[in-house]
Amino acid sequence: MDFNPNQEYAIAARGVRKTYRASGKSPPKEALKGIDIFVKRGSIFGLLGPNGAGKSTFINILSGLVTKTAGDVSVWGFDLDANPRQVRAALGVVPQEINMEVFFTPLEGLEIQAGLYGVPKSKRRSMEILKALGLEDKADAYVRNLSGGMKRRLLVAKAMVHSPPILILDEPTAGVDIELRKQLWEYVMELHANGVTIVLTTHYLEEAQELCEEIAIIHNGEVVACEPTEKLVSSLDRKTLMVTPSEEIAATPDLGAFEVEMRPDGRLAIPYQPSRTQVAEILEKLSGAGVGVKDLSTVESDLEDVFLELTYRQPA
Repeated sequence: MDFNPNQEYAIAARGVRKTYRASGKSPPKEALKGIDIFVKRGSIFGLLGPNGAGKSTFINILSGLVTKTAGDVSVWGFDLDANPRQVRAALGVVPQEINMEVFFTPLEGLEIQAGLYGVPKSKRRSMEILKALGLEDKADAYVRNLSGGMKRRLLVAKAMVHSPPILILDEPTAGVDIELRKQLWEYVMELHANGVTIVLTTHYLEEAQELCEEIAIIHNGEVVACEPTEKLVSSLDRKTLMVTPSEEIAATPDLGAFEVEMRPDGRLAIPYQPSRTQVAEILEKLSGAGVGVKDLSTVESDLEDVFLELTYRQPA
């Protein structure tokens, strides 16, 4: 792909490297090894990877907190090196850590944040944003008295005070209960419907699979996969055959090269690769082991399977 930060991409990064200098006895650490990431405007883009993979380093480079060692980055058409202020104005970043002014009220905090971005008082939407995130009744309460979930929603509110076209969510639902998570996602999806580009990092892989149109997986500072979500999931050549025996069996049958797991409900789970194995071959093995089949079904791979295959099951 040619590097051309045009109107198609909200974020265009090519060959981005970050090497931290040696410190004491610690050698230099290459946190990012020349990654390419292109986020289309108006999309929901997932950025996944294990702890220490390089996700936060990349986000911090975009937001100006970390200086890249090499590479080209464009955000909303602005070059990061030439126009850092415009890049920061195009981003709303919700950090993973809850860090805010606890002696201000939510309303005061949003007004201060809007002022820092130069938003005129006549164009500020502080109460509107608080209401959208279910914090209207806490507008005049001290932040230190808010629950963890409320503080996390307040971080989203602060990120949106200047109406940025790109919202970066770094583990936004960590420690948030189901009801608050639902409310948060309703607001984020409303923003997306209004044209805001969303970049999401999360350890809740079911969230990423459900919400993201495209996903990049970073491992050891490299992008090991970047595909539309459906294509990424379908790329894993693995299914599981679920077999309900016609009669109760006392022990897990030996099917030779096929692994078999007996579930608590008596069903047998048999992983296989569709490109190499036909279901008929497994059924033949079951018959040879004296196991009759009452019912069977197949379970497709999901994003968690892909994630594990590309990260934890690969050598570091």
